Amino acid sequence: MKYAKTTSRNDQFAFLLTTLFFLILTVSKPVASQNCGCASGLCCSSAGYCGMTDAYCGEGCKEGPCKNSGPGDPTVSLEETVTPEFFNSILSQATESDCKGRGFYTHETFMAAANAYPSFGATISKREIAAFFAHVAQETGFLCHIEEVDGQAKAARGEYCDTTKPEFPCVPGKGYYGRGAIQLSWNYNYGPCGRDLNEGVLLATPEKVAQDQVLAFKASFWYWTTKVRSSFKSGFGPTIRAVNSMECTGGGVPSETAANRIRYFQDYCTKLGVQPGENLSC
Repeated sequence: MKYAKTTSRNDQFAFLLTTLFFLILTVSKPVASQNCGCASGLCCSSAGYCGMTDAYCGEGCKEGPCKNSGPGDPTVSLEETVTPEFFNSILSQATESDCKGRGFYTHETFMAAANAYPSFGATISKREIAAFFAHVAQETGFLCHIEEVDGQAKAARGEYCDTTKPEFPCVPGKGYYGRGAIQLSWNYNYGPCGRDLNEGVLLATPEKVAQDQVLAFKASFWYWTTKVRSSFKSGFGPTIRAVNSMECTGGGVPSETAANRIRYFQDYCTKLGVQPGENLSC
């Protein structure tokens, strides 16, 4: 009887160990994230998985608390860094008399969008903030353009509709030209953006990005975290290619528009009190 009792206890102990082992494996196993919508505190890796280690939060990290800031450029509070004064200083650079963005792009709606899309500012640095607004300044004419200036004409010519992306079919009569703070363009961006932001089918209603003040920023945050942020670890230059590769002419001499982006980036770095770093041109 004693022997049988000992065996029973051993079996129970072995069962507990086995259960604990599988629990550890389950908890530590990376979680697939089809839409890069990881839980709070988790990073989305370049391969589209959620986790907390350097494999997820380091090189190639798409969103979440990514470790993209470099030496001398620690993470900061987005709200405390992008003050109304800093935001309005960009608006004040606009020279157009008919600036439709005034009253549409506001500090209040920027922060509302940031609160609704927290992965954008969860761990962001002053240098990255300067980079983001440098592209915003170029894309919108210092927050004046809500829609691409000649967007409707381009859409009428069939531009911005990539028919090789059948998973994001273009809707007849809809144009996927630039809208919002970073001028979201192309059907293959409107489709996943609407899906990831739970905004319904943006392919059917792309105009919403130019009508909803908060969505205009959220769409830009989506594009930045999914298409641009991973490039920023290598410097400002690669982000130019990520936003508009046609501006990267090669030969070491930036195009006029790329040079504008670099100049704005350096200006905003100065305003925020951070060095722009190296590798500024694409």
